[in-house]
Amino acid sequence: MSDIFSGLEKLGFNNIEAMDIFEDEKKKRAKMKIKKTSKISAKDLLYDRKVLCPVCGEKFITRTVRAGKAKLLSIDTDLRPKYDIITPYVYDVILCNCCGYAALSKFFKKITVTQADWIRKQISNTYRGREYPAEYTYEVAIERYKLALLNAVVKKVKASEKAYICLKIAWLYRCYSEELLQNENPSDELIEENHKYEMIFIEKAYEGFINTYENEDFPVCGMQEMTVMYLMGDLARKLGKLDESTKWVSKVIVSRTANERLKDKARNIKNLVKQQKRINARNNIEVDD
Repeated sequence: MSDIFSGLEKLGFNNIEAMDIFEDEKKKRAKMKIKKTSKISAKDLLYDRKVLCPVCGEKFITRTVRAGKAKLLSIDTDLRPKYDIITPYVYDVILCNCCGYAALSKFFKKITVTQADWIRKQISNTYRGREYPAEYTYEVAIERYKLALLNAVVKKVKASEKAYICLKIAWLYRCYSEELLQNENPSDELIEENHKYEMIFIEKAYEGFINTYENEDFPVCGMQEMTVMYLMGDLARKLGKLDESTKWVSKVIVSRTANERLKDKARNIKNLVKQQKRINARNNIEVDD
């Protein structure tokens, strides 16, 4: 390399022996390598969106996950999706920090004049707003979801909406526990408390979806009837209501309208119930349905 430009000295080009003829290309490759290996953070997938509050008329900013940017890794039996970098439903509650009105994004604008008046009287008169961080922790998300649930109760919305909120709160408690387990010294006490609340909200979700099945028309919250029946089957299993679980998933399995993918999920739940019954029998455990 030191002599590739030899002979040009007589043309006035001195001290160029150390020049690298592919220096620019090497720099480009190095930049591309850094770009490929650099990790995308949760912050990179968030943006601010302007929202108009239908209760107080205040304009405010809410944090939102960019559509299609979160990579789905797997789905739990109760339909909880797990993602790689960011959990989109952590940011699914829109909250007006001025009046305290909060709801899931799909329901935020769906409010009547009467419901808005109820919110102002029962929520706004009590609510004390606070600043939230640019990135929400699971604790922050749970707080916002609980406020959305309180608003839903005050608005007297359908059981399906309240059940759906309860289900997602249960998911968040599970997410929180999984995050804690990644720590070097996880708090067993906090994980146990999270599990307790997860089960409380699973029970409320189950109760709400039964009411939904008996009194509402489908689809609800983006779910068809067979999906809700399957979901009730798994929630009943988690609650130890094994006979009820079998009843719900069996209806899915024999249904003419359920697709094969959902039927396979239902068969899996039925097998899990059978396994749990065998374990209970060996341990002489009686399950109260």
